[in-house]
Amino acid sequence: MELRTLRYFLAVAREENMTRAAETLHVTQPTLSKQLKSLEHELGKKLFIRHSFSIQLTEEGILLRKRAEDLVKMTDKISQEFLSLDDMTGGELYFGLAESYQIRYLAQEIQKFKKAYPSLHYHITSGDTEQVTEKLDKGLLDFAVLAEKPDPAKYNFIPFPESDTWGLIMSDAHPLTKKKAIRLDDLIGEPLFCSEQGWNTEIAAWAGERFQDLRLEGSFRLSYNGAMFAKEGLGCLLTYRYLIDTSPGSGLAFRPLTPELKANMYLIWKKYQIFTPIAERFLQEIRQSFQSS
Repeated sequence: MELRTLRYFLAVAREENMTRAAETLHVTQPTLSKQLKSLEHELGKKLFIRHSFSIQLTEEGILLRKRAEDLVKMTDKISQEFLSLDDMTGGELYFGLAESYQIRYLAQEIQKFKKAYPSLHYHITSGDTEQVTEKLDKGLLDFAVLAEKPDPAKYNFIPFPESDTWGLIMSDAHPLTKKKAIRLDDLIGEPLFCSEQGWNTEIAAWAGERFQDLRLEGSFRLSYNGAMFAKEGLGCLLTYRYLIDTSPGSGLAFRPLTPELKANMYLIWKKYQIFTPIAERFLQEIRQSFQSS
């Protein structure tokens, strides 16, 4: 199985049309069709259902797309790493990030680093712990930022300088805006939105034995989407302070939880990871900066 053939396959899967895929790849349609038939023959599975004007992936095709995407990304990352070995002015850095206003500290470090290494290129992927650690474990990322303490058996890590504060975001017309802080009793009976990760870990620990009394209306991986549902009065969003604009005129309000609930952020990387020179230098810089904060 050739890498070029996998790139052809991914182009067709993305375009869902043989003609458009051939145009983006700058190959003829017969050449592309021949390559894909050869791939199906090699795997012994049908990868596409061909319609008159479109192409649909089979279940086997969907599985191959996920595997092929990872393989192509890994190959591209390896190529960039070797190209950057002799480049003392830059290189490639890959990050997977959780949501937090503390990401500003990482952004500040990248900004300083780019001044010293003007040829630096960085790539950002956002997601929850499961999403970013999966990519980190596969070698698709150099670093990840998590909103929970990582497994020290698998990862090295540096804590961010501050902590995030949990609270409730709601419509500015909601009765709970009259309170300065939100207690557990205030949440009983309220339809709540939260990330699945936060709900099952930090909120569950905060609520203790009364966790089962809380009602999860829906889960969101992106706080912004949850805030829009809260703004329309469908429920209240449990999330970190500063992720959502709750300034006057926004239609939203934030109140912290009490007892106070804090969340720490961590920059992590795999144990025994071999870094490119630019990644090694970045780690040295950010370690020194964070530990001196």
